Amino acid sequence: MPVPVLAKSLLGASLVSVTLVGLAPEVRAQEAARRSRAVDSVTLDTLSVEGVGGQPRAETARGPVAGYVASRSATATKTDTPLIRTPQSISVVGATQIEAQRSQTVSEAVRYTPGIYANQFGPDTRLDWFLIRGFSATEAGLFRDGLQLFQTSFANFRIDPFGAERIEVLRGPAATLFGGSPVGGLVNIVSKRPTDVPLRFVEVGGGSFNQVFTGFDVGGPVDPSGQWLYRLTGRVQNGDAQVRFAPEDRYYIAPAFTYRPDGATTFTVLTSFQRDDTGGAGQFLPYSGTARPNIAGLRIDRRLNASDPLVDRYARNQANLGYEFEHQLDDVWTLRQNFRFSFTEVTDRRYVANGYADAAQTQLARYGFLTTPRAGLFTVDNQAQARFSDGLFGHTLLMGVDYKRYSLTDTQSATPFPTNFPVPPLSILSPRYGQPSATPTPYRVVNQQLQQIGLYVQDQVALTDRLTFLVGGRQDFVTNDVQDKLTGTNTVSSPSAFTGRLGLIYNFDSGFAPYVTYGSSFNPTPGVDGNNRAFKPDEGEQVEVGAKFQPAGWNTLFTVAAFDLVRSNVLTPDPNFVFNNLQIGKVRSRGFEASATTSLAEGLDLIASYTIYGLRTIKGTSLDLGKIPVGIPETFASLWMDYTIPVGDWKGFGFGGGVNYVGRSYADVANTLVVPEYVTFDAAVHYQWEGWRAAVNIQNVGDRRFVSSCSSATACFYGTQRKIVASIGYRW
Repeated sequence: MPVPVLAKSLLGASLVSVTLVGLAPEVRAQEAARRSRAVDSVTLDTLSVEGVGGQPRAETARGPVAGYVASRSATATKTDTPLIRTPQSISVVGATQIEAQRSQTVSEAVRYTPGIYANQFGPDTRLDWFLIRGFSATEAGLFRDGLQLFQTSFANFRIDPFGAERIEVLRGPAATLFGGSPVGGLVNIVSKRPTDVPLRFVEVGGGSFNQVFTGFDVGGPVDPSGQWLYRLTGRVQNGDAQVRFAPEDRYYIAPAFTYRPDGATTFTVLTSFQRDDTGGAGQFLPYSGTARPNIAGLRIDRRLNASDPLVDRYARNQANLGYEFEHQLDDVWTLRQNFRFSFTEVTDRRYVANGYADAAQTQLARYGFLTTPRAGLFTVDNQAQARFSDGLFGHTLLMGVDYKRYSLTDTQSATPFPTNFPVPPLSILSPRYGQPSATPTPYRVVNQQLQQIGLYVQDQVALTDRLTFLVGGRQDFVTNDVQDKLTGTNTVSSPSAFTGRLGLIYNFDSGFAPYVTYGSSFNPTPGVDGNNRAFKPDEGEQVEVGAKFQPAGWNTLFTVAAFDLVRSNVLTPDPNFVFNNLQIGKVRSRGFEASATTSLAEGLDLIASYTIYGLRTIKGTSLDLGKIPVGIPETFASLWMDYTIPVGDWKGFGFGGGVNYVGRSYADVANTLVVPEYVTFDAAVHYQWEGWRAAVNIQNVGDRRFVSSCSSATACFYGTQRKIVASIGYRW
């Protein structure tokens, strides 16, 4: 019997036997048959990856994806659930797709995913930026292995996608399971884990902007019995950013090991360390001269460094140490504990452009900026899961308690602006560097400690063989303590919130699965208002109606979703005081998403997505009411196709390409400054032979000049220039 079918049969037998004792024999037989069908419907046959001895192995929610099409995930439910039975929008980008598209950042890896717009500030060398359904998911929406990597006040984390087994984008509220998180959704990176089959991979490569890199990924069993497993993943990259005189160097290492003393217990340690040395990030260029020609009829050179190579520096050290423990008590109960401590320290020193300093618009005004934040994040998630039947329905019950403690120490400094500019202006025609300037003075010195305790429960109820009902609720308790060292003030807030989620999905025999879901969210908002009162958490709720389609016999997943999402307590700039925010905003996002991920034939893979939504401020000041928030495109679409010749003399040779369309956005609150739409093309050529793989990938083949977005009339960001990456790797 094939391994996936055998695993399904054994699981089904264990679940059916839970509550049959004590029933009459004829009733017991009927009930056993009914529950077997119900369990069958929940534990569908899945795609498989190579296992021991080359035998197929069922895909798991945290394991490798066989090709492009994933079948399972744990991000939406914290349980290993088929995507076709999950009543919420979620997309999975596996390691195969990451390699095929040669994605070197998480932002690049999700470019072909619906509902998410990444790198709205251009190819930032510091961190990844995400907009999901029109709302930022950068600060509180980055997760690794189901635990949040909270980042604020320039104390950022960044994950190298070479260390990712899969990247999952969950769209819509997720607070019922994860607590404080963005209303639009989140990005969860699942780390590469130890394997019970030997794994050996090395690669070297290089490309545009003087880039060179090398990586390795090795793992397997340590002892003959397979109780101890290990994995060691590493990557080194040296080169330049796409702006002149700015390095982009990275050093990444991720040791991991697993201990399995028996078939019921697993203990996996996941660690990583990353060092980033870069600069030239945050080219805050004016709208006039980028999105449109300036008064002199000029556009600013895309490679212009608006900072100064003698000043510019961004350095980050980040480390993660954690583990995942799981123990199956019996056929019903499974206990888990996931823990991680994360640390980051950043030095960010640069000159920042701030509009023009002359009427002819040939000199960029600048100010100096310096920040040195340090942050530590302690997170632990305790779970108890039970799979059972109550005599009428099948249940997957999840109960949990999680705790998060975030500690930040930060000093931010700047030179005076905008009334005078002690940093000399920079000519866009003949830039001169190395000019002396004033020393930045501190304007923000804070210590912050954010603690959150959450209690949650969720039940996935199999009402019939085909109908599944999901219900969940969570209560959070938050304490946010902010000490302002400059003013000597101490602000403490203790918000609490209840969030819930309801979902219903029906699975037809044809593979068609319509669903409806409702969810609410909350997210603590750091900072204080003009009266030194702590901001309330922002809140949101969403109704989503959609459908998924997984035709029998096809390696394919189609999805469509329509949603109505409202975010409240949004910070709005105070029209009477430039350095103050008012918490009176409310923004609505209504939209539609569609996607297709499929292997059409042997060697042929395709990904397509389309997103459109209407984003409006429905409560705010007279300046932004009824307007589209700045810097957010409302329409984007993409298509990627890759083909590898499966037989014949040209076996192993392949080629691919993609197209990305992003609609217009706005550079000002009044929606008078339009950032134009743009289209870019990607291409790939590759060859595989007996463990070897050589490839050339090109982003933005036509070297299209475009602006990713603008956050104001003086802060626009060029998108990715043509980028060529060549690589050769060997796997054995």
